[in-house]
Amino acid sequence: MSENRILGLLYLAHAIFLFYGITQLSISYHEAKVFFEDRTLLHYIVKASCTIFGQNDFALRLPFVFFHFISATLLYKISKPLLKRKIDRLFSVAIYLMLPGVFAAALLVNEASLVILLTLLFVWFYQNKQLKLAYFVLLFSLFVDGSFAILYFALFFYGITSKDRTLIILSLLLFAISMSVYGFDARGKPKGYFLDTLGIYAITFSPLVFLYYVYTMYRILIKEKKELLWVISFSAFAFSALFSLRQQLILEDFLPYAVIAVPLMTRTFFNSFRVRLPRHRRWHTSLLMVVLFSLSLNFTLSIFNKPLYHLVKRVDTHFVHNYHIAKELAKWIKQKEIKEVKTNNPKLAPRLKFYGINEGGKYYLMELKDQKVEQGDFILIYTNKKIAHFRIKII
Repeated sequence: MSENRILGLLYLAHAIFLFYGITQLSISYHEAKVFFEDRTLLHYIVKASCTIFGQNDFALRLPFVFFHFISATLLYKISKPLLKRKIDRLFSVAIYLMLPGVFAAALLVNEASLVILLTLLFVWFYQNKQLKLAYFVLLFSLFVDGSFAILYFALFFYGITSKDRTLIILSLLLFAISMSVYGFDARGKPKGYFLDTLGIYAITFSPLVFLYYVYTMYRILIKEKKELLWVISFSAFAFSALFSLRQQLILEDFLPYAVIAVPLMTRTFFNSFRVRLPRHRRWHTSLLMVVLFSLSLNFTLSIFNKPLYHLVKRVDTHFVHNYHIAKELAKWIKQKEIKEVKTNNPKLAPRLKFYGINEGGKYYLMELKDQKVEQGDFILIYTNKKIAHFRIKII
C-alpha cells in the first residue's frame, strides 16, 4: 500500500475520533466569550464558520480540526529530510495525532492550533529555502498571538548559530515589538512552579512520551546537530522550565512549540533501535510497547472521558467538566418551549446563549447540589453518575 494511502487511512480514522469527540462536548465559558465578546482572530474564525455552517458545535470546532490536519501534513513533509524511511514518517505522524495535548488543541477553540500551524508553515518554507514566504509567515504571526514571542526568541538564537543575518534582525525586531504590544504575562506570587510545569507537560505528551521527549532534547543538545525544529522546541521547554522555578507561567503559550519535536523523538528512537543487532533489540521493543500502550490509554481517556467522573469526589474537578452540561441543559429548556431564562451563574448564561437560550424573561434557572429531586427537574447523568441538577421556577 502506498505511503499516501496509509496516511489517508490514518487521517480518516483520526477524523472519526475527532468528530465523535465533538459530539461529546458543549461550548465552554471561555469559548462562548471568544464567540460573543472578543474581537480577536479566533472570534472572526469561529463566527465565519458558524455563519456558513450554522451555530452549532461542529461549526464552532471545524476550523480547528482543519488546522489540525494541515499541521499534521506539514509535520509529515518536514519530517522527510529527518526520517528517510516511510514507516518512520508514518509512525511520527501517528504519534503526533495521538498526543493528548494535540488532540485537545484540535477540538477546542484556542490559539494553540494556529500557533502550531503557523510555526510548522514557517519551518516548511524556511526548510525549502522559500525565505520570502517564511518571513511573511513570521510577520503575519505578530498579529495573531503574543505567544509567538517565544518563536522569535528561538529563531534569534538559531539565526546566530546558522549565521543568518536576516533571520537574526527580523526575529529580534519582532520579539521587541511583540513584547511591547503583548507584554510577558506571568501569574501568581514568586515561588516555585517547576513540578507543576512538568506535570502539565506530562499531561500534554502523556507521561512516558514526555520522559522520552526530555531524553531526546538532552541527547541532541550534547551529541547531535541542532536542527530548526530542535531549537524551537528546546528553547520553549527550557525557557518555561527555567522561569517556572520562580514564577507561574501561562504554559499554553509554550506547549505548541514542544509537540512539534515528534519527528526528532522518532528519529532518536529508531536510530538507537536499528544500530543494534536483532537479538539486542528486546529492551527497545519492550520500551516502545509500554510507551505506545500508555499513549493509547491517554488518548482513549481523552475521548471517552465520561466514566472518569466516577474517580473524582467533586464532578467539577473532572478535566473536561467545563465542556459538559450546557448542550444537554439547553435542549431540556427548549423542550419546555422556553427561550429565555435568568440564572445566577454568569458563566452559564453565555454558554446557553450559543444554543439559543437568551438571558432574561420570567423564568429562573437554579443549579442545585444536594437538594431533593422534584418532578420536572433536569438531572444529567453520565455512566450512572449524577453530573448536574437544575430546576426552573417562574419569577
